[in-house]
Amino acid sequence: MALPLGTGAVLLLVLVSELVRPSLRGALARLHAIAARVRQPSAAERYDPGRERRAEQRARSLLRSCIDEADWEMYCDLGFLQVPGPVGAIAAEGGPAYAYLIYPHKPIVAYVPGTGELLNEYCVSFPDHSRPYGSPRLPHSDDVLAKWMAITADERRLIGEANMHLPGRQVDPERVRRDLARLAVWERERSERELGGARAA
Repeated sequence: MALPLGTGAVLLLVLVSELVRPSLRGALARLHAIAARVRQPSAAERYDPGRERRAEQRARSLLRSCIDEADWEMYCDLGFLQVPGPVGAIAAEGGPAYAYLIYPHKPIVAYVPGTGELLNEYCVSFPDHSRPYGSPRLPHSDDVLAKWMAITADERRLIGEANMHLPGRQVDPERVRRDLARLAVWERERSERELGGARAA
């Protein structure tokens, strides 16, 4: 009695598996297709290696539209911007009592223009919250523009909220001194060019 029942059970299992196999294959194929779609992002979401380059080009265009021609030339030639302190803070020599150097993705450096003495570093950040990627860093020129806007619009607030450090914490003081020397040469040459152009006119 047990033998015929066991044989019947085996035959039943074989018949059921033959009937279910095509449906099971289709279900597995659909599962594989779903898994492949989940693993592979859509064309809109795929990483685009030119995205950062295009973002920087847009950022440079925006920066150029916001700052004056001399500052734009400074940024293109030297890679940073100088922002003088407020008009009310005048040094004995008649120039600004202090000024800032704005580097991309580095702290803002405060210094005394007359002596080149480094005062402080002010660490601020402006993360990129755009979608779908986002980033802890803006494009270089957007970072410079954000700092420039913050200083020129509300210097006290920016300085009050920034992490302040002594010079040399994140930006090498020797680099800043070299940049200040380059800036002095650049300003002198630009003044000479403007003077020569005025004489020719």
